[in-house]
Amino acid sequence: MRMVARPPEWRLKQSESGAELELQGDWIAQETGVRNADEIRRILTGAGPVARLQFDVTQLGRWDSALIVFVQMLRETIEAAPGKGPELDESRLPEPARRLLSLGRETDREQPPDDRQRAVPITVRLGQAALDKWEAGGEIATLVGETALRPAAALAGWARTRGADVLLFMREAGANALGIVAIVNGLVGAILAFVGAVQLRRFGAGIFVADLVGIATVREMAAVMTAIVMAGRTGGAYAAQIATMQGNEEIDALRALGIPVYDYLILPRVVALIAMMPLLYLYACALGLLGGLVVGMATLDLSAVAYIEQTRAAVGGEQFALGLIKSVVFGALIALVGCHIGMKAGRSAADVGRAATSAVVVGIIGIIAIDAVFAVCADALGL
Repeated sequence: MRMVARPPEWRLKQSESGAELELQGDWIAQETGVRNADEIRRILTGAGPVARLQFDVTQLGRWDSALIVFVQMLRETIEAAPGKGPELDESRLPEPARRLLSLGRETDREQPPDDRQRAVPITVRLGQAALDKWEAGGEIATLVGETALRPAAALAGWARTRGADVLLFMREAGANALGIVAIVNGLVGAILAFVGAVQLRRFGAGIFVADLVGIATVREMAAVMTAIVMAGRTGGAYAAQIATMQGNEEIDALRALGIPVYDYLILPRVVALIAMMPLLYLYACALGLLGGLVVGMATLDLSAVAYIEQTRAAVGGEQFALGLIKSVVFGALIALVGCHIGMKAGRSAADVGRAATSAVVVGIIGIIAIDAVFAVCADALGL
């Protein structure tokens, strides 16, 4: 049978040593709510210029945070009064309530002072920023080094990586991404063919659309567009998954159990994405070339045989080799960025969203930057 709460009441009484505040009824926040600031002002006005204000809890029933909030409001109002207010005597309150109030006072005392008005020299800010960047660079270098060394240990059975996890991430990063990779690269190949057809048709060189689409797709667009799709789809998912585990303290639990976090969480994701990216790249090349073939046949009246033969003559093995190397590097970058940002995320729900967004943005910027480096190197090598 549920107990009916008595309404909380207070009554101010004058005593020889000052004033007494008699508390009556049940002070339950969920059932009776909390007091407001007007009641606090009425208490202090009624007490008048007394030296001490005590509590009488002989009629006090059940209580919870509603009582703590009431006493805390009374305490803060007295301390904030411009004149000297009465001394609040909390010795008659229940012992658990006194302990909670003392914890609140210690928390207020331990709050750091406001440093917003303190000017920090620019040299200090620059030095701190440099130290932070150096520390971040060291963490990234450690992650890259472990990625280079741990796969061999995992193949030898010396790592705590489960093969089932690797297969699961390969399926998520590979088979589950075929649809979006096909749509994006097929449309990109079709767009390249359409733009090339509009220009080349003026010079009667429509057949060279096959060269344009073939070289651009195999050398650049298939690898870059697939990597960008995977950065938004898989890199962000990796960051969000690990950041959620960070917030749920699952990573702390793994460390407490002695399980290597890198072997258990990061290595399977990195290996899976590196293994799937070359296959997705070849798949993207096929769909991009198919999109160009469809547009070329529709707009230039080219036969499929002529288009395919022109593409085969224009695209060499070195173009595919360059694209495959790019896809492997892009896969490693996406996985490492997503896992690193997820590991560095905070523990709130908002931090999970920020981690996913940061992983996508940093991944895409890194892909474009690395592709530019590949272009400069390929030009220097005469490829």
